[in-house]
Amino acid sequence: MDGEHKAPATPCPDDSTAVERDARRVFDEVVQFCSTSTNPFRSFEADLLKQLFALGCLLVRLFLTRRHERFQRTLPSSHRLGNPAAERTLKTLFGKVSYVRTQWLRRAGGGGCHPLDADLGLTRDSFSPWVIQFVTRLATRMSFASSRLLCRSVLGWSPSVDSIEELVLGLGKLAEPFAKQQAAPEKDGEVLVIEVDGKCPPTAREAELAKRRGPRKKHGKACSCGCQRHRGQAKRQRRGSKKRRKKGDKSKNGKEVVVVVMYTLKRGEDGRLHGPRNKRVWASFGGRKRAALWARAEATKRGFGPTTTKTVQIVLDGASGLRSNMAASFPKAILTIDVCHVVEKLWDLGHRFHKEGSAEVKAQVEEWKELVYAGRASELVVQLKRLLDGIPHSGPGTLGKRTMLEKVIGYVEPRVTLMKYGEWREQDLVIATGQVEGAVRHVVGERLDCAGMRWIPGRAEALLHLRCIEINGDWETFIAWSDEQYKKRLIEYEVVQIRSSDPLVCDFAMAG
Repeated sequence: MDGEHKAPATPCPDDSTAVERDARRVFDEVVQFCSTSTNPFRSFEADLLKQLFALGCLLVRLFLTRRHERFQRTLPSSHRLGNPAAERTLKTLFGKVSYVRTQWLRRAGGGGCHPLDADLGLTRDSFSPWVIQFVTRLATRMSFASSRLLCRSVLGWSPSVDSIEELVLGLGKLAEPFAKQQAAPEKDGEVLVIEVDGKCPPTAREAELAKRRGPRKKHGKACSCGCQRHRGQAKRQRRGSKKRRKKGDKSKNGKEVVVVVMYTLKRGEDGRLHGPRNKRVWASFGGRKRAALWARAEATKRGFGPTTTKTVQIVLDGASGLRSNMAASFPKAILTIDVCHVVEKLWDLGHRFHKEGSAEVKAQVEEWKELVYAGRASELVVQLKRLLDGIPHSGPGTLGKRTMLEKVIGYVEPRVTLMKYGEWREQDLVIATGQVEGAVRHVVGERLDCAGMRWIPGRAEALLHLRCIEINGDWETFIAWSDEQYKKRLIEYEVVQIRSSDPLVCDFAMAG
């Protein structure tokens, strides 16, 4: 524990009378300090906070000591009495707190338990439940190092970076079971919209992992002062020049995270669809098939089962793997290609024929866009094929034009049935993936795709699930539910620890 508050240096008491006496004494000291202090407000506030944390440690110890004195649970026949006053140190919001509790030992061997801890919902993690959920919630929003820094600035102490990551891994194992047992949201609309997209955050290569996990060489100081500038200079000299990437090589060894956004729309008195309602975000490294299976289960839960007569619309980009998996799970759904992807390709094509930013390119693309938005993609294909036939096979600039034309035709022609934008606009349905594009940037990009980050998918999977719970606004509900799951195990005298170093299993075999 780093930068912790120092609780009063007194031995762990056997009764609550001494703790109560110390707490009253410290409280009187706080009142006296507030009444007589002549410090500027900045230093007064800082000193007051330290004293309140010290008082908080005593009050927590008083609570725990009183609970130990009132403990009345009957010793089961499977256990025998161990240490009647086994001491423990718990790292709480206020700092370290020591207390005693009864220990029971199994008659058949194999360890024991502390029934008071089970009653209080305390696991073997040495952190209080509030601290566990606080630092884990911070980690869903910022890096582990930043979470530690912010926790330290707020509480005056913080778990280590490794502890925070282990808490994320442990708590993240309950994220998916929690989502599965959640009830369907209330007041849903009559049209279900599912938007799907993906993003590839950087993952660590095997060579990088071997370097991190292997023994580290100790190097002497580069200069007498050991400053960072000369240390880095010496390191570069020992390592030699880096192998330069080839031109255009921007590979980051990314693994795809599939993001699904599901919500409903409700038709109002004006005849238009309003929403989104009850939006839920889900993300996983597990692949496209797993994403489709989650969407199918969630849609069924919300009243849009496989045999529903209500409208279900799926909006995605042109990736064939996404489309085939979603179509298999939703055979009656309206599959829609994001119109922005189509328009983007038309602009790329227009720049092959006209100067970028010119009135000519704008006029040409607007003409093509009019056909797309009217749902006349087949006519667009005919026009592009006619344009392709008119371009000679040789000559300056012809190769680029023909290549881009063939690329756009090859994209649009197989997807004409997924571009009925005119019909869908009349029904006020969705024709672009704005919701999931924002979710991809927010859920994946802002947390997993930052400079210098390299992830192991199984370790990032837990963080992804917890981040979705936080973004969906279900954090408090999730924490209450997870506490109940741990409590069920604790009252059975199981050894329960949230912290874990085991990554989650990402079912890449299901990837489509």
